[in-house]
Amino acid sequence: MKKIAFLLFTLFMSLHTFAQEKTNAPLRIIAIGAHPDDCDFGVGGTAALYAKLGHKVKFLALTNGDAGHQDMGGGVLGKRRRAEAQKAGEILGIEYQVLDNHDAELFPTLAVRHQVIRAIREWDADIVLGLRPNDYHPDHRNAGIAVQDAAYLVIVPNVAPDTPPLKKNPIFLYMQDNFQKPYPFSKDIAVVIDDVMEQKQRAFAAHESQVFEWMPWVMGMDMNTIPKGENERLEWMKNVFLKGRPLDKTGLEALKKWYPNADTSKVKNVEFFEICEYGKQPTEEEIKHFFPMLKQ
Repeated sequence: MKKIAFLLFTLFMSLHTFAQEKTNAPLRIIAIGAHPDDCDFGVGGTAALYAKLGHKVKFLALTNGDAGHQDMGGGVLGKRRRAEAQKAGEILGIEYQVLDNHDAELFPTLAVRHQVIRAIREWDADIVLGLRPNDYHPDHRNAGIAVQDAAYLVIVPNVAPDTPPLKKNPIFLYMQDNFQKPYPFSKDIAVVIDDVMEQKQRAFAAHESQVFEWMPWVMGMDMNTIPKGENERLEWMKNVFLKGRPLDKTGLEALKKWYPNADTSKVKNVEFFEICEYGKQPTEEEIKHFFPMLKQ
């Protein structure tokens, strides 16, 4: 019985309208992280590519990041992090929203789920990018759960009825991580971001309180070694946080699949995505539509 119900559910999802294929309307993408800077690190390059192609992207931080610093906290830090996020959004050419939930206190409650559902509906999202629900930080795990819980419910009229439901279920995708349990990240979609890597780096560096203060402190670095000049700090940040790494076997396979004519030896920076089972299950043709940069 459960198997039949699941098959019917899958069929229901596949039959929802695929309106974007029939129009020239810009795609609408929302990436949802736990903190300001989560989405920049995970999908900043892909966001920049979408924006350059005329599509609409929004980053949503479910908390205001008011606990992530060694010397400051509360409203002062939250205000600073919101300003950093706005600067990063301007660099990427996207919209950036930071909610007022407290950092390190995020739970996938009904209230948070409804915040996520409303945000996805209000953005009229075609694609929802989220975190996987296995991670070292409880906020990351719980943000991932909240996004998963919103899948399907975004089309249910009687859930959060104050915000009109979507007429179609979006594609839900996970941003890449390196955690291995309970299962490793699946590199289902590959996006080469070499052309916008500098843009991603500058956007990530805009989160100064994190990149040049909090994270080095957490990593036990000598804070006196952090450069002071803008160009020197950017170069330092590249080598510490955003240094390109050689592709492993699964990464190379994904790259060859989505860029069959590319010289993979020249590719330095790639963002990968895993398709969540809970949203629309796209065909390869639909993936190419929803990721128009793959046609370039």
